[in-house]
Amino acid sequence: AGANGDRVWGQIVKPATASGQLPLALLIHGGPQGSFGNSWSYRWNPWLFAAPGYAAVTVDFHGSTGYGQAFTDAINRDWGGGPLEDLRLGLAAAGREDAGIDVDNACALGGSYGGFMVNWIAGNWSDRFKCLVSHSGVFDQRAMAYETEELWFTEWEFGGPYFDPAAAQVMERHNPVLFVDRWRTPMLVIHGERDYRIPYSQSLGVFNALQRRGIPSRLVVFPDENHWILK
Repeated sequence: AGANGDRVWGQIVKPATASGQLPLALLIHGGPQGSFGNSWSYRWNPWLFAAPGYAAVTVDFHGSTGYGQAFTDAINRDWGGGPLEDLRLGLAAAGREDAGIDVDNACALGGSYGGFMVNWIAGNWSDRFKCLVSHSGVFDQRAMAYETEELWFTEWEFGGPYFDPAAAQVMERHNPVLFVDRWRTPMLVIHGERDYRIPYSQSLGVFNALQRRGIPSRLVVFPDENHWILK
């Protein structure tokens, strides 16, 4: 049971030779209208994350595809609300389901919307994870609204352009930059310099915030990559 009592699905992926309690990687998909399905990819693949000896946990939070249009549309104007509750409840459910994963030794990782959620978690669930990985994630909704090449994306997700007061109010309710004072978790920040969907300046902001707060952090920029790291 996730946000609003709705049924939410997820996966636990472990190496075939797993024994004892495994450290946990909570993988957060992008889109946000996407899904972690039973499929193979070289990008954000739970099986590859699990291979070194982790339990990879995924949660198809509100906004995910494959569960009906209403469930997909539920994330609209609610980026940091229901989906965060789904992740909280999903992580707890995974711990109850499988005693072989250590939910107290966990890292949260995500790209694109998942990167936004990691930045959001840093300020709104800051006592839960040992580390965070933010890849190509939104840090400042105002800058994102004016910088992205995909203007329709932010305007659809939040109800209009930033100069529309109603849309701006929604964006600010779900703006990670406003919660930097709560950040304390070590973070790896990754971005492609040719990313025009979520410009890499968003991750520069994340890294500078971490550094200025004295939080252990590292920035990795791929100068010839876009919103996907392809090589």
